[in-house]
Amino acid sequence: MELASKYNPAETEDKWYKYWMDNKFFKSVPDEREPYTIVIPPPNVTGVLHMGHMLNNTIQDILVRRARMMGKNACWVPGTDHASIATEAKVVNKLKEAGIQKSDLTRDGFLVHAWEWTEKHGGIILDQLKKLGASCDWDRTCFTLDETRSEAVIKVFVELYNKGLIYRGIRMVNWDPSAKTAVSDEEVIYKEVNSKLYYLKYQIEGSEEFVTIATTRPETILGDTAVCINPNDERFTHLKGKRVIVPLIKRSIPIIEDEYVDMEFGTGCLKITPSHDINDYEIGMRHNLESIDILNDDGTLSEAAQLYVGKDRFEVRNEIEADLEKAGNLAKVEAYTNKVGCSERTGVVIEPKLSTQWFLKMSEMAQVALKAVMDDEVEFHPKKFKNVYRHWMENVKDWCISRQLWWGHRIPVYYLEGGDFVVAETAEKALEAAKAKTGNANLTLDDIKQEEDVLDTWASSWLWPIAVFDGFNNQKEIDYYYPTNDLVTGHDIIFFWVARMIMAGYEFKGTYPFKNVYFTGMVRDKQGRKMSKQLGNSPDPLDLIAKFGADGVRVGMLLCSPAGGDLLFDESLTEQGRNFANKIWNAFRLVKGWEVDNTIEQPESAAKGIEWFGEKLNQTIAVIDDHFSKFRISDALMTVYTLFRDEFSSWLLEVVKPAYQQPIDGKTYAATIAYFDDLLRLLHPFMPFLSEEIWQLLEDRKDGESIMVADMPKSGEVNEDILARFELLKEAIGGIRNVRKQKNIPQKDALKVSILDNEGSYNKDFDAVLSKMCNLEELNFVSEKVDGAISFLVKATEYFIPMGDLLDVEAELKKLEEELKYTEGFLTSVSKKLSNEKFVNSAPEKVVAIEKQKQADAEAKIKVLKESIARLK
Repeated sequence: MELASKYNPAETEDKWYKYWMDNKFFKSVPDEREPYTIVIPPPNVTGVLHMGHMLNNTIQDILVRRARMMGKNACWVPGTDHASIATEAKVVNKLKEAGIQKSDLTRDGFLVHAWEWTEKHGGIILDQLKKLGASCDWDRTCFTLDETRSEAVIKVFVELYNKGLIYRGIRMVNWDPSAKTAVSDEEVIYKEVNSKLYYLKYQIEGSEEFVTIATTRPETILGDTAVCINPNDERFTHLKGKRVIVPLIKRSIPIIEDEYVDMEFGTGCLKITPSHDINDYEIGMRHNLESIDILNDDGTLSEAAQLYVGKDRFEVRNEIEADLEKAGNLAKVEAYTNKVGCSERTGVVIEPKLSTQWFLKMSEMAQVALKAVMDDEVEFHPKKFKNVYRHWMENVKDWCISRQLWWGHRIPVYYLEGGDFVVAETAEKALEAAKAKTGNANLTLDDIKQEEDVLDTWASSWLWPIAVFDGFNNQKEIDYYYPTNDLVTGHDIIFFWVARMIMAGYEFKGTYPFKNVYFTGMVRDKQGRKMSKQLGNSPDPLDLIAKFGADGVRVGMLLCSPAGGDLLFDESLTEQGRNFANKIWNAFRLVKGWEVDNTIEQPESAAKGIEWFGEKLNQTIAVIDDHFSKFRISDALMTVYTLFRDEFSSWLLEVVKPAYQQPIDGKTYAATIAYFDDLLRLLHPFMPFLSEEIWQLLEDRKDGESIMVADMPKSGEVNEDILARFELLKEAIGGIRNVRKQKNIPQKDALKVSILDNEGSYNKDFDAVLSKMCNLEELNFVSEKVDGAISFLVKATEYFIPMGDLLDVEAELKKLEEELKYTEGFLTSVSKKLSNEKFVNSAPEKVVAIEKQKQADAEAKIKVLKESIARLK
């Protein structure tokens, strides 16, 4: 069989993905097996693959493929999110390009365009995930706005309203003037900006005196309805009960007293604008102040402002500075650094705004969800995020769930004439409720009008682990697949999504939605900067796959991805991933290139090498299992990586490799192929395409067979003694190779080696391997040191290689003295540790025993080194 000199991902990836799909290996239906379930964090429906998706979905695919190979019924549910704000903004921009304003369209007319956009661009990201190798059950693909998910969202709204958990109220909300909608506290990102602090002079009514007030938002004076002082501030006792005149508009407003005012900040006087600041709003409520909303929904000034009507808030800020100075009301302006809230979706500065919205009470649900995480009923990986979660849950506010958009789940509230309303899942049910509520049997659908607002996008995705299984209708599916096993997500949406899913799980299903949450870090460039289009530091994942192969990219991303820690991405790591794929391919070419002769005996060296590797494999599988149990995915990969690269390729294959142009015995070849098969299975979750390609070529396979559904190797009993002895063998082989290198002795020239076993502990089991790997013509044992030989130590065993006239006594002395100095230093540090009573008493017994063994080994080595130095002198 002719094998390519290099592995070519382009020739294999599409081929095997189609094979997996054709054979329905990703498909899952409830059966008698243990389920393993993951739901994908649904990306925005119109989104495209970025590096964060690559990391997140690589980890999910690793977990799913591993579970499948462990005999579980693995179900990975894919889907997309309708992303109200982001998608509506894209559709509005598209319409603008065509000369159409959103305001020119009816709601239904706009939704036609939104659905067209979604159908054109939606699902692109899911197709891109297939290039990565994602083994999702694509038949289960969900969309948060599809019929089944929408029914669940509406049903839950009605249920929560009937429980008294949803209410309508006028509250101060975070207003996004670009998207023209309220957003939740979690959707506000605070950025440090260089601002100005304006000191404004308000004239005291009936006096020539002024009070000075500091503000960063001078345009909001047009909505001022009071000035506030602290009742304990003796500087302003003379102002109590007086009024001041608002600059420019000459409105008379009262001076009020409230202990909220910080006497140390600014001037100690505070302007109160109840419609445009949350703290001012609360003071206004306490003092029964008027609220004047000076802003339109788009951030321009309203008629209520009296001045600058129709102009943008920031344009007004510049203009009002000049006008205040001209009017004599600007005392001074200072540079000022402060944090400004910005919309996570649109990036514009948020305006606090009084608005009628729908809210969901959170306190009771939050307590249940907090307990679940703090008691590890839901386990966070890494654990450090428990404290972040706790802080938010202990300070949770009611959730503003309404959005002033058209794209999304329309709130199932129906208004009657006069402002009364009913809540129902459909218009028909709402009509029946309205008839019952009013006692008017003659009402028709024309008499009720549905709420214009839609629900916050997160008010659908919080039901995702339930809704993807049609969890309010399909009892068989939800009972089998729920709760799910693991959630893989970014820690940036711990509040948006993770916390709320946990709340929903307990509220609607009485249990957690997932057992484990694995938080990935942010993907950053090698300078530590967040990847973004603006910086141009975010590579196109599909370009990386085309260049390095999907397996190379998967490995590269995991090589720098600690759980919960930021990933510093460097393209050289994907190159390292590709190189590893080629290393595996070359090992395969080497093995398949051997001629097999079933008539020849198995050499002792090969038998011993195979025995050792079996123990090494068992030991490593146990380590990998432990890493997975602790969600140390990168560590698990590195363990497989080093097992293949170092132990299998560099040691086992070298031990069993037949001499040049000689055949290999059948027994050794069969064992090597079996180990290669085991290694491919361990590698498969990380490198699905390459492992499938080689596994199919390793032996004759039937149509429909796949490594995907082959059993994952299990660890057995480990003979630690064999492993320890082989490590000593490696040291001995390394020592002999160093002598060859120092003396320029070619490998083809056979050597004689004598061994002095100073402690009687030498084991001859691996002598055949030593002789083969070092090309020894003679291996003998001596009872005293050999003259005219270069020597080295492995523990207390001394190896001598006769050099005759080639021995440089001075060089050998220098080498031994350096080794003695190092070993004495090592012994000092170990002895110091063992003389520390605190360490000896508190460290585990096994750790102390290891340190004592190190001390004994060093003492024995020092004794032998001193004897060798004395002999040469």
